[in-house]
Parts: sequence; structure tokens; C-alpha cells
Amino acid sequence: MPLDAPADSASVRHLLGRLGVVEDRVRAAAAARRAVDPDPDDAFRGLYVSDAGADRLLAPVTPRRPADAGLERLRRVEGAADAEEARGADLRLRRLARTLALDVLDVEILLVALAVDLDARFEPLYGYLNDDVSRRRATVGLTLDLCGVPAAIAEARSRFGEHGALAAHGLLLVEDVERPFLTRALRVPDRVTAHLLGDDRVDSVLAPLVMTPPGAAPPLASGAPGVAELAAAIGSGARFCYVRESRGASARLLAHDALELAGWRALSVDLCDLPPAARATCVRSALREAVLTGSALVLGPAEVLLPEDRRSIERSAAPGRPVVVCGESRWDPAWSRSFPLTFEAGAQTEASRASIWAAALDGRLSNGLDVATATAQFRLSPEQIARAADAAALRAAASGAPIGAAQLAEACREQSATGLGRLARRIEPRADWGRLVLPPGQIRQLQEIAGRARWRRRVLDEWGMGGGAAGKRGISALFAGPSGTGKTMSAEVIARELGLDLYRVDLASVVDKYIGETEKNLGRIFDEAEGVSGVLLFDEADALFGRRSEVKDSHDRYANIEVAYLLQRMESFDGVAILATNLRANLDEAFTRRLDIIVDFPLPDEAARREIWQRSIAPAVPLACGIDFERLARAFDLSGGDIRNVCLAAAYAAAGEGRDLTMEDVLHATEREYRKLGRLGFEQSWRR
Repeated sequence: MPLDAPADSASVRHLLGRLGVVEDRVRAAAAARRAVDPDPDDAFRGLYVSDAGADRLLAPVTPRRPADAGLERLRRVEGAADAEEARGADLRLRRLARTLALDVLDVEILLVALAVDLDARFEPLYGYLNDDVSRRRATVGLTLDLCGVPAAIAEARSRFGEHGALAAHGLLLVEDVERPFLTRALRVPDRVTAHLLGDDRVDSVLAPLVMTPPGAAPPLASGAPGVAELAAAIGSGARFCYVRESRGASARLLAHDALELAGWRALSVDLCDLPPAARATCVRSALREAVLTGSALVLGPAEVLLPEDRRSIERSAAPGRPVVVCGESRWDPAWSRSFPLTFEAGAQTEASRASIWAAALDGRLSNGLDVATATAQFRLSPEQIARAADAAALRAAASGAPIGAAQLAEACREQSATGLGRLARRIEPRADWGRLVLPPGQIRQLQEIAGRARWRRRVLDEWGMGGGAAGKRGISALFAGPSGTGKTMSAEVIARELGLDLYRVDLASVVDKYIGETEKNLGRIFDEAEGVSGVLLFDEADALFGRRSEVKDSHDRYANIEVAYLLQRMESFDGVAILATNLRANLDEAFTRRLDIIVDFPLPDEAARREIWQRSIAPAVPLACGIDFERLARAFDLSGGDIRNVCLAAAYAAAGEGRDLTMEDVLHATEREYRKLGRLGFEQSWRR
């Protein structure tokens, strides 16, 4: 029965030639079976055991060796294969055998199981040889018989176990495990069959999970921390590696560049968001795909891997193919029997980040825009930078203009995590420096906070002022002053200056009456804030950061523990945190050392009040007559927030009556504000 399938390449011709050998052995086995079959015409054969059939089964075994058939064809096929390889042909069956160190028996087993997927005639033949027309795949026993190996040899039986090379690498699946060992069916995965026939498309199960480095980002091998070290380790024989990434870094891209530098092609698979039931299948598919394509595997995140997945990874890395696992936490020794070679993916330097931005934006910027300055405060990974550049380009295209600072900032904010929105209220900053009415000293301090946030990576990392890994890297400031003096607005101005969102911590979502819960809530806020490019504002901070007191009962002890936790967490916080309070004296003194800048917000003097009055009434508000801002500032000693309340109430009164705003509206609203504040002397103040 010659095989008539098309042979369009040397690799396929070699594969079909080897299947011809299997065909010769099947023919010999079928002939031997017919020679001893007592009743070949029985219509119900396979459904019962006849007397004659029982006698045949109990008769002395006559040695028969179907493996002896086809030896001449095998010599011809392998001789032709040697000649093809000498001419440079890539014979996939041979390459796969060399890659996994498969011996002759492993290859024969694979071919017997593969035959039914390449030629439908093998199905009924296998059913005949299995003496069961419903079992149309090769079984363990039939395969050993066709390969000429006695079923009682333990070493041969081990080829079908999970530690056998074929099963361990996903080339052979043993099904019907509830059946006796010799009657278990064998199946070759479709992806393996497709690969041997020349198909290089990724397994359909795996395709949605395969990641590629951003095409716009240049290779990092020129100077990114860790790339040269990992490449050298892989080049010297390291096959099981773990790369831990920090915020703003990319373990995957580091692994890709290191593997490329070491001469390996990388296959990167992301297992995040997969249900646990699907992860094991995807891990096996990924390990098999790496073998088939001759690639090194980059896999992660490590935190979602199951114990059996990690064992599979260890076994796969053993034959010599690198496997790099990525994750955010440190490798737990309990995760595997062998400890991987670990590396740290550090954040990009300012220069490398600027080059990645430049490549991702590809000349689509507004003239004169300094990308390094516009994006310095965002700690984005190279993948996030590529996505942000594309998002900014879409925004700019919609407006018909080149990419500007506003589009860049908005695109960068979109790449940040959103978990903080459940723990704090997001405020889109609208106020700018022009709306602040403060003394020059306070303005300079606020500008210093923004400058620290913008250039801290250069100062701490590139200039070496960080003081080591354990040094304080975050920025913390205290805004202290009476209510309405501009503390919240100043935080908003800083956030807008940096192009960041402002997150105002809601005390109701933090404070809990149960012991320990407040600390847990605060821990979640700080953890989420470190993954978000934003400014964290603790309003009424004295409620959380109050003074520790003498311990007189258990309540005092637990209250002091809460403050102590906050002191420790503030020290390690790697973000921008602003504490605002009306009662600075109530804050614990230990916070003073941990604060970078303390800004005192005084009540406005007469000149400042006049400017605030003028700015608080918008230009679009219709006025019946001029407003005497000079006299209002001189007469009423109010804070900026109080003045804002007065102007808003007066505008509502005028709008409600459908007329222009008058001075009487302003005075009436001022009198009500005095009463709300519990202050007397409105008439006297106005008349003086």
C-alpha cells in the first residue's frame, strides 16, 4: 500500500518514508494475525470471546517480529535523509529527535502513534490488530509489538510514562488511563503533526497568550541593567532563570534582549488572567512550542504558576533549552526543587527611557517638546511606553495636531493601575499656578516639591544620591494651616504641573473600628499608590497621623501601633504623598523627620484677599455694577475658601432671580458666611 500523499519538501518526504516503514510492519502484523485467526469471518468478533478465540489466546506464543519488516525500506529512507542533510536540508523529524535526545525506540513509538493522523487507512488496520473495531488508534501494546519490543520490559514501558521524553515534552499523549496499561490509546497532538508537516503557526490554544516586544522600542542590550549579565549566564549554560521586575521595568523585555544577545530566539507567553484550570494546559503547550520552534521560553507571571507547572518547567529546562520565568515577587524556594538563577530587572535610566520614547513616537512630536521632561515623572515599562505613544498619537490625530504634552500626559496616566480608585477619590487637577494666591516663599516651596518629583530619578539613581536600596525614595510634604488657605488647591496644582492625577484618601474607607483593619486598609492604599503615577493626598491628616500617647490601656497600645505602622510605611513609600492638616501641633513629632518639605499656609493679608476676591468672581458672571473689591478685602478678614463660598452663594442668589450680580448679593452672602463661622461684628467690619 504505497503512500500517495504529496511530498513537497525533503522533511515531509523523510516523514512519509518513515511512515512507509510503519506500513510494512502493520502489513506483517496483519498477515501474522490472519495466519492464526480461528474464525476470520465472525461478524461479532470483538464483542465476545469464542471458544476458538480462547484456545488461541491460551496457545503457546509463537515469536513474531513485525519490526523485521521494512528494514530494507528503512535503510533506503535513512540513506536518502543523510544525503538531504548533507545538502543542508532541515529534516524536522531528525531535528526534533536530536533536540530532545530521542533514541530509535522513541522515534518508532512516535511514528506508530502518528500514522492514523496522516493516513486514514491505519485506523481500521489498528482496529483489526487491536481486535476491537472501536479502538482505532495505536495502543501501548500494539505499538510495542510493531516496534518488536516485548511488553514485559520495564524500560520500554517507561517510555509511555510522564518521565519519558515523548510524554514529558508533550509529543505523545497516553489516553484511557483507567484501562489496563497495554490497552491505553496513544495520540500525537495536532500541533506536533502540523509542525512535522512544515506548519510553523503557533498552537491555537497558545496564540492569544504569545507576546512580542514592542516594535517601536529599541533593543535594550546596549546598556539596560541586567541584560549583559543574563545573556552571559545563558551563554555559559544556565537553563533555568528567574527575572524579578520592579515598577517601571520589564522583565520580559530584559529576557528577550538577553536571549537575543546569547543567540536564542525567544517565545514569550503571558499566563496572567487565565483561570487555574487552563494554566496547566497552556504551560504544557508553551513548553512544547518552544521545543518545536527551537526557541527559549519566557513565561510568567511566576505567582500564578501551579506546583505541577513549575515541575514541568524544571524538566523542560534540563535538556538544555533555556526557560526564563518572570515575576514581581522574590522566588520562593518552596516553588521548585532546584533554585533558578535569579536576576533583577531594574528601572530604566533617564537616557534609556528617553531613547525608548523617541523610538516609540517616531518623530510625531510637536516642535520643541522635550519628551524627557514631559514624561520624567511617569515610571512606565517599555511596553507601557509603546502603548502610551500609540494612544497619544491617536489623540493627536483626532485633533489634527502633532503630539503635545497634554496628549502624552493623558496617555501615560491611562497606563497606570486603577485599583487606587476604589480606595481614594480621584480628582482631575484643574487649578494651575495662576490660581494660587500665596506668599512667594510658599510658592517656591511648592515648586520645589514638583521639581523633586520630576527629577528624583536623575538625582537618586544616576547621580547616586539615593543612599542605597533601603534609602527613602518617595516624596512627602506637609501642608499646614487654617481651613480655606489653599492646601488642597496647592496639591491639585502640583499634580497638574506633573501631569498626574490627584487621589484624595477617603477617611471613611480607611478607618475601621476593628483592631488591625485600619492598618490593612492603609497598606492597600500605599501598595496601590506605588503602582499608580499619581499624587496621594491625606486630607485632615491629623486624624490618622496623630501623636502617640502614654499607654494606659489596650486602646492606647493599638492606637500607637497604628501610628507606628504609618511611620514605617511612609518611610518606604515610593511615591508622592501630601499630608494636609489644620492642626499641625496634633501630628506625631516622628513624622517631621520623614517629611521632605513642610509648607505653612497663612491666612491671607489684605492684598492677598483683594486678589482672591477678584479671582473668585469669574469673568463670565454678569455684574449690575462694579464690585468694591478693595473695601471687601479691607473690611472682612476671611480665608480664601471662605471668600470662594461667599462669591458662589452670591452668584446662586443672582442666578435664582434671573438678574445680574450686585454688591448687595455679595454683602448678604458675606453676612451668612460670618454666621456660619460663628463670628460677630459683620456690621462693624463693613462700616469701618
